[in-house]
Amino acid sequence: MISMAIAFVVMLIIGVPIVFALGIAGAIGLWALDLSLISVPTRLFTGMDNFVLLAAPFYVFAGEIMNRGGITTRLIRLAGLVTRGVPGGTAYANVSSSVLFAGISGAAVADTAALGQVFIKGMPEEGYDKNYAAAVTIASSVIGPIIPPSVIMIIYAAVTRISVIDLFVAGIVPGLMMAGVMWMVIWFQARGGRLPRSSIKIEKGEMGTLIRDGLLVLGLPGVIVGGTLSGVFTATEAGGVAIVYALIIAWFVFKSLNLAELWEALRRSARITATIYLIIAAATVVSYVLTIGGIAMWVQDFARLFADNPTLFLMALAGILLLVGTFLEPGAAIVLIVPMLMPVTQGMNIDPMQFAMVVILTLTLGLITPPVGVCLFVACRIAESPVFPIIKAVFPFLVVEIAVVIMLVLVPELSSYLPSVFR
Repeated sequence: MISMAIAFVVMLIIGVPIVFALGIAGAIGLWALDLSLISVPTRLFTGMDNFVLLAAPFYVFAGEIMNRGGITTRLIRLAGLVTRGVPGGTAYANVSSSVLFAGISGAAVADTAALGQVFIKGMPEEGYDKNYAAAVTIASSVIGPIIPPSVIMIIYAAVTRISVIDLFVAGIVPGLMMAGVMWMVIWFQARGGRLPRSSIKIEKGEMGTLIRDGLLVLGLPGVIVGGTLSGVFTATEAGGVAIVYALIIAWFVFKSLNLAELWEALRRSARITATIYLIIAAATVVSYVLTIGGIAMWVQDFARLFADNPTLFLMALAGILLLVGTFLEPGAAIVLIVPMLMPVTQGMNIDPMQFAMVVILTLTLGLITPPVGVCLFVACRIAESPVFPIIKAVFPFLVVEIAVVIMLVLVPELSSYLPSVFR
C-alpha cells in the first residue's frame, strides 16, 4: 500500500488527472500485493454497476437545463430583491443565490461557474475587491452539494445503501446553517459601511414576476423531495421528473431555451457524468486494494483510541477528512473512505445521518482549498487573479464553515431530526 500511496502522490504532484492517478495507483497496489491485474477492469465495472448511480445524470441534466434556460439571472434578481440597499447587499445576494441555485444544480463547481460570471465580474463595479467577490462566491458554492438535490449524496447512497431521500432531507438544515454563518461574516465585515450598498435595481412592477419565477424555480427541489417522500416515484425516477419539469419551465414558461442550448446542455451533462463515473470506478480499484491490504485493521485500531467517546472520534475524523479533502475529489474520497468507516461508526452507535453530513461537508470544503480545490481555480480564472489573495479573502468564511461541521459533530439532531420526522 505504501508503493500505491507514493505513486498516487507523485502523479498528483506532476499534474496527472485524478482519474488516471487513482487508476494507475490502484494497479500498482495490486502488483505490489502480487495480485492479478485482471482485477482492474473487473473492479472498474463493479464500481459503476449500481442502480442508485443512475440518478446522477438525470440531476446533472436537469441542472444544466435550468442554468441554460435563464434561471441564474432570475435567481440573482430574486435574491437581490431582499438585500437591495443594504451595506454588503450584493454579498448577501451572492450567498442567497447559492442557496437557491443549490436546489437546482446539486454541484459546487456548477454554482461557482454560473454565479461567478455574474458576481465575480459584477461586484467590483460596485466597489468590492475582486478577490473578496471571488471568495464569497466559492465559499457559498459548497452549499450546492448540501442542499438537495446533490450528486455527492447520490454517490454516498450508492456506496452505503442508505436512502437517497433521507440524505437529501438531512442536508437541508446543515446547508442553511452554512448560509447563515456566511451571512454573519458578511454582516460583521459590512459594519460601519465597510462594504458597498447593493446597487441591484428592481422596478416596482417587476416584483410580482420575480416572485412568480422564483417560486417556479424552487418548485424543482420541492417536486424531487415531495414526490419521493410521498412514494409517487423513487429518487432515481425523480431525476427524470426533474428533467421534464426543467424543460417545461425553461422552454414553455420562460421561453429562454432553444434546441442549440438544449443540445449543449446534453453534451455537458454527458461529460460531467462520464467524469463522475470514471472517478468512482477508479476509486473502487484503490478501495479494493486498501481492503485486501488490511486497512480495516488500521481503522479499527484508530477507533479503539476513542472507544468510549464517539463525539471525540467524529471530531478527529473530521480533521482527517478536511486534510483528505484538500487532495482528493469528494466523490473519490467517499468511495475510498466511507466503506471502511461505516462498520466502525455503527459499532460506536453514531447516527448514520450525522456521520453522512460530517463526511460530506468536510470533504466538500476541499473544493475551495488547494491543491485540488476545483472551485477555487474556477474562481481564479473568472477573476483573473492569483490563488493566494483569494485564499486570504476566503479564510474567514472557511473558519465559520468548519465551525458548522463542529456543531454537527456536537449536536446529532441537526442532521438526524428532519429525516426522522419525514420517515
